[in-house]
Amino acid sequence: MKPIVVVGFLGSTLDASKFGPSRWNKWRPTVSLAMHEDLRVDRLILIHGSGHSRLAEYVAQDVASVSPETAVELRVLDFKDPWDFEEVYGKLLDFARAEPFDPDAEDYLIHITTGTHVAQICLFLLTEARYLPGRLLQTQPVRGSLNPTGTWTAIDLDLSRYDSIATRFAVATEESTSFLKSGIETRSAAFNRMIDEIERVALRSKAPILLMGPTGGGKSQLARRIYELKRLKHQIAGTFVEVNCATLKGDGAMSALFGHRKGAFTGAVVDRPGLLRTADKGMLFLDEIGELGLDEQAMILRAIEDKRFLPVGADKEAASEFQLIAGTNRDLGEAVTTGAFRDDLYARLNLWTFQLPGLVDRREDIEPNLDYELDRFAEREGNRASFNKEARQRYLAFATGPGATWPGNFRDLAASVTRMATLSPKGRIDVECVDAEIQRLKRLWSSQRDDGAGVLREVLKPEALAEIDPFDRVQLAEAIRVCRKSRSLSEAGRTLFAASRARRTSANDADRLRKYLARFGLDWTAISHR
Repeated sequence: MKPIVVVGFLGSTLDASKFGPSRWNKWRPTVSLAMHEDLRVDRLILIHGSGHSRLAEYVAQDVASVSPETAVELRVLDFKDPWDFEEVYGKLLDFARAEPFDPDAEDYLIHITTGTHVAQICLFLLTEARYLPGRLLQTQPVRGSLNPTGTWTAIDLDLSRYDSIATRFAVATEESTSFLKSGIETRSAAFNRMIDEIERVALRSKAPILLMGPTGGGKSQLARRIYELKRLKHQIAGTFVEVNCATLKGDGAMSALFGHRKGAFTGAVVDRPGLLRTADKGMLFLDEIGELGLDEQAMILRAIEDKRFLPVGADKEAASEFQLIAGTNRDLGEAVTTGAFRDDLYARLNLWTFQLPGLVDRREDIEPNLDYELDRFAEREGNRASFNKEARQRYLAFATGPGATWPGNFRDLAASVTRMATLSPKGRIDVECVDAEIQRLKRLWSSQRDDGAGVLREVLKPEALAEIDPFDRVQLAEAIRVCRKSRSLSEAGRTLFAASRARRTSANDADRLRKYLARFGLDWTAISHR
């Protein structure tokens, strides 16, 4: 067995006694440490103030008399104010750093029964932080008895060693994770691992979080659940403020985000606080942050770092303490390369980045999300709908099969469930209703794919679209769809030219795709974020 070393304070009141035989009838915490048959103390490091040196020597002699094998080492540590937390913690930290602890050679017990309450708290915190590499030790007298030995208890701060506590923490962790998933019993192992990590980050960090993923992939809902979890844990007090940055254009973007003073511009008839001030003490979710202009990005960066910003038309800065969650379906790294996104803001956001997969990459989660959407419909409309067995099997076979592309991700699924629940007679979704919905989805998705006109209208002016041959429309539309599903121009090029690139000794797929898009007056920035 390794030698046992106890570290503790001299109890200026509890350890004091009159000299004489009667002192052995009194429980004295420090002396009692050496009187337990089941606790062998090889070294006792006794901390005391210089004003109690005589008592310390007296106690050391009594320890030696009951336990000659215990070496008592007196350490003088004076405090100007023993109730000043900052002073006590600082000096005890210096003590802990200077002491040559060797956990491989010795076992340490930190005695927290004696000393002021401030000292006891500081010993606890230093032990929890492993500056004092041991377990906590508590001693107490036996009530109603003259037994000077008392009892002792060692407390290990590794909570996983305590079955009942570990079980409660496991349940609490599971509840937190389920909370972020809105109670959906998701089956995707990769997605569940990511949610577990987000839950740990959300509860332990105030740093910005970046959620990346396709439109309709659940970024907005996850951001709100993170806010609600932190509020539930009393880590945040303000409101949840959400804004889609794609809607912030021109001069109004600055005013909407940072507020303005009355008279700052034409139409500014009253002061406007702005979204950042509204989010004070709360959480700000900037969805599609890649759509912000460079000037707005610069001010957002300063607001994140300094918690201060200048409203439009103001000569005095405003302050707001908020946590930021940003969402995007763009590759911000690529946007930095093209100059569309500030590299310093991206570096600040990129500490905690999570890529949310689309529905087609989580087909195993379609069934639990189907039940969730049915519950949402019942909550929203006041009428519950459910599938019969055959209808449910048919819908899931289609929804999880290769023919279901789910371009709108969870928004498509939610809309599909809403249609079936609304049209089902007496709230019972049957096979006929499912077949009709499957055909509706196929037509919807087919119309989005037809000649690519729908996709092309989003990025080209009517006169430019009219000049493109039908053959080229189909090809260009497919190139745009691949770009929107890819994280970078290079990745899109590798996907589009996968067959031909295998026959070439060298290839620059990104450059090849860039030149192709340029034929139609397009570039990566113009099409990848829509």
